[in-house]
Amino acid sequence: MKAYQKQNYVIFFSPGTIVAEQTIKEIDLWDTDKAVEMSKGIKERHGAVPYAFSFITRENKGTLDSKETKRSNLYYINCKTVTLEQLKAQSDPENKILIQNMVCNKWDKVAQTISGWRWTQPLEESDVVLTG
Repeated sequence: MKAYQKQNYVIFFSPGTIVAEQTIKEIDLWDTDKAVEMSKGIKERHGAVPYAFSFITRENKGTLDSKETKRSNLYYINCKTVTLEQLKAQSDPENKILIQNMVCNKWDKVAQTISGWRWTQPLEESDVVLTG
């Protein structure tokens, strides 16, 4: 029988065609600085780079399959926070659908990439937008 094992991972999310591309890497600890550094080496299809990451812990208690036992919030990188009021004030026709979605879904703010492929994601209370 296999011994008890616990492993941490970081999941990177990059803009995709319809849904986010995901890359999963092992990491020793839930370390945001290390994850940000790791993100710099990831390129997905069409040159897309990560806009966010989260951590998970998987545990194996002597069976063949491990189970996710813990998941962090999302940490946004290469993003800025944009509020509904800011989008309305811009009067940009390209934001019409985003504004409608935000109103309909009662989103006060979203995270939006600041470089690379444009990606917009609703911000949850526990999400963190990292700067720098």
